[in-house]
Amino acid sequence: MPQTLKIASWNINSVRARIDLVTRFLTEEAPDILCLQETKVTDDIFPGGVFRQMGYNHHILHGQPMHHGVAIISKVPMREDDRLDWQANREARHVGVRLDNGVRLENVYVPAGGEVPNRDENPKFGQKLDFLERMIEWSSNLSVPTILTGDFNIAPLECDVWNHKQLIDVVSHTPLECELLGRLQAAHNWVDLGRQFFPAPQRLYTWWSYRAKDWLASDRGRRLDHMWVSPELADKAVSHRVIEGCRSWARPSDHAPLVTEFVF
Repeated sequence: MPQTLKIASWNINSVRARIDLVTRFLTEEAPDILCLQETKVTDDIFPGGVFRQMGYNHHILHGQPMHHGVAIISKVPMREDDRLDWQANREARHVGVRLDNGVRLENVYVPAGGEVPNRDENPKFGQKLDFLERMIEWSSNLSVPTILTGDFNIAPLECDVWNHKQLIDVVSHTPLECELLGRLQAAHNWVDLGRQFFPAPQRLYTWWSYRAKDWLASDRGRRLDHMWVSPELADKAVSHRVIEGCRSWARPSDHAPLVTEFVF
């Protein structure tokens, strides 16, 4: 019997502050698995009870106080979790699991990288580049079918931002970051499901700044959130969507969630 599995990913920008948004999303979209980034909470006070009441009984958490943090909550079992320190500073930016069908699911929150795209002037930018280099090395050694999702904090294509010329020197869309993300994709021949379902140059954004008075009217978006799969899983994905409506909810995250449906 084929197994249908719906996997969502969302940079929630504080899971406790936006727990009502998460529960509304789970009610409306009913994914089997939700990967969260920027949970901003330690594991001991993660609001797990709320999720268990909704049938999400499996939780893999990697949190820290006030900043960063990732989590995977699921209706289906998860095993063999790991937490890779791709930034080499113990920040909580990755958690990965094995599903019962043998597929690995890796949830990552790549550093934003500060505002100045120069590692000498801005150490945060250097940390972002080094993080990606470690991910490239990891990707090149993968030997199991894998889903890699999360907030990559890079919009790689010209059509992944609202204005390529204005943003080419802005962190998240600089040529250096885009080149590194291209190397990461090539290291495992990752398939970018966003562009598999919405080929370039179609509009496809996942993030809109809080600075915009009316994000929908200005639509100055960037595609910072991604769902990639090993080549052998590309034909298992049957749909992929960005749930833009969540960006208009009360006190929203600046990111919209991704939802991908697989049939294994």
